Amino acid sequence: MSERRRGALMLAWAGVLLAGALAAWLRYQLVEPPALAERCAAAIDPPAWCALRTRVVEGFLNNSFGYLALAATALAWLRQRLWTAALAAALGAFALELYCYQSGALALLAGAVLLVRDATRREQHGRAEQHAQPQP
Repeated sequence: MSERRRGALMLAWAGVLLAGALAAWLRYQLVEPPALAERCAAAIDPPAWCALRTRVVEGFLNNSFGYLALAATALAWLRQRLWTAALAAALGAFALELYCYQSGALALLAGAVLLVRDATRREQHGRAEQHAQPQP
């Protein structure tokens, strides 16, 4: 596998981890603390972050994150590209962390399988080119 391809693959996995970390931060720092919910509900003029909190809560209550992850998964299976696989895995991790368990788990698993399959396919293709003999 070329260094460029390896770097792209590492960047893809870093994006998946970053999406999961962002979702964890949103969940544990913005959604779950009861004091924040009470502060947003009681405020006459709520802070700007209350709107973000409301959108995140609506997103998982309506399973929007899960539907978005499933759409990215369908795109990844149709396109078979590194970036679509990374997108499916990242949105799956995001949805999984934000209470959309079934669709998030499916998208994360499918995206991860496509990422691994892409890496092994590229590696096998590279080995085949190295072992090719020139025709006389």
